[in-house]
Amino acid sequence: QVQLVESGGGLVQAGGSLTLSCAASKNIFRIATMGWFRQAPGKQRELVATITSGGSTNYADSVKGRFTISRDNAENTVYLQMNNLQPDDTAVYYCRLSHIMDVWGKGTLVTVSS
Repeated sequence: QVQLVESGGGLVQAGGSLTLSCAASKNIFRIATMGWFRQAPGKQRELVATITSGGSTNYADSVKGRFTISRDNAENTVYLQMNNLQPDDTAVYYCRLSHIMDVWGKGTLVTVSS
């Protein structure tokens, strides 16, 4: 079974940047759509960005222009570059692999102060 491991979360000041990584354990990654989702305390989980196996991307309006999703198929890794972070971006960020079944990472916490 493919496993996803996120890394890169932490505390950052408003206006700062952070890069999240999600490494998949299997080569199925290469033909799967990958996505980043986030969930703030007491809030519904929401889509942040997705990227298809061919590199097509989609972003939530709230992050468009600030966040960039990318993938390295040779390393089975998807990234989320987050710039100009704001307190409203504070959430647990989850990596998702979509193919026949969805696979989720356990999440990594991003906290944006001030």
